[in-house]
Amino acid sequence: MAIEKRRARSGAEISKTGKRAAGKGAGGGKAKPGSARIPRYEQLPVREGAPAGSAWGVFGDEDQLGTINLMTLPRVRAAARLVRTGRVFALNLPIDIPNPPLFGRGRHQHVINEYGGGGYILDDYLDNFFPQASSQWDALAHVKHPKLGAYNGFADSEITGRGGDKLGIDHIARRGIAGRGVLADVARHYERTGRTIDFTRPTVIPLEDLEATLKAQRTRIKPGDMLMVRIGWTQWYMGLSPEQKAELARETVVPGIEGTRRTARWLWNAGVAAIASDSPALEPLPVQSRDFLHFHLLAFFGMPIGEMWNLDPLADDCAADKRYEFFFTSAPLNIPGGVGSPPNALAIK
Repeated sequence: MAIEKRRARSGAEISKTGKRAAGKGAGGGKAKPGSARIPRYEQLPVREGAPAGSAWGVFGDEDQLGTINLMTLPRVRAAARLVRTGRVFALNLPIDIPNPPLFGRGRHQHVINEYGGGGYILDDYLDNFFPQASSQWDALAHVKHPKLGAYNGFADSEITGRGGDKLGIDHIARRGIAGRGVLADVARHYERTGRTIDFTRPTVIPLEDLEATLKAQRTRIKPGDMLMVRIGWTQWYMGLSPEQKAELARETVVPGIEGTRRTARWLWNAGVAAIASDSPALEPLPVQSRDFLHFHLLAFFGMPIGEMWNLDPLADDCAADKRYEFFFTSAPLNIPGGVGSPPNALAIK
């Protein structure tokens, strides 16, 4: 099928009953969850035969951007108006943190070459570089549901790493990510309410605590937002001894937000375009629920997940000026068929 014809199918509209009907226009548009074009979670699926709670077909049968489509042009323009002071916060950790790397990933080697003598021409390369070893985006190809499949129902043979080129990070990289960012500083909310998080266990941050954090900050999520959840994991990790870091690399146990269907429902109905955390897995590991939030977000919604982001300096600034919203940009590496990438993310206030 010609690429032009495949793209044309991505303009399908959604009726108020949640059924897919022929339409026109690019996916996203002025759509909002609950509108005539973007159904609420309770109306999913819209495609016959799609898994319950999946958004397959909502943004078009051939779509590979998922909820990034919610970052529409008007929403990007509105987000740009949030820049007031010009303060910029880079959200990537150094690529050698965590050290040792988690989840069995290897260390990279940074090699610098010199040509021509005299140090006039330098070049370098990274050997054994894992794009998801530090701050990262999970591409939609990162996780598929073991029984129900990958986002939008693409067959295994079509997915990057399994024979095709679908759902790689390059699709998001070519588009770029920009819009309104929102920080939910759960760690600071816990401190203010006299509670602590046990980072040595798969501690669950209940959905109610995430909602309470946003309420205490007087922060409202809007459709198309990039939501960042700080639980304080990065700050805790940086204070560990080398021996403790080595033990964590051998057996990675981390806390995270509640990884259940109701959390997925909440994120979808809020219109969140993407979500990131300072924790290595967003949700607790080892997995505490058969729901596994990664299945809902990546495979069912097409919602990118960011992990191990450096949110501490941004959180300090937000606490100081009581503003937890900002202009957000991210430029993942354009790796053809890539499963993940450093986010190269900025928050601009």
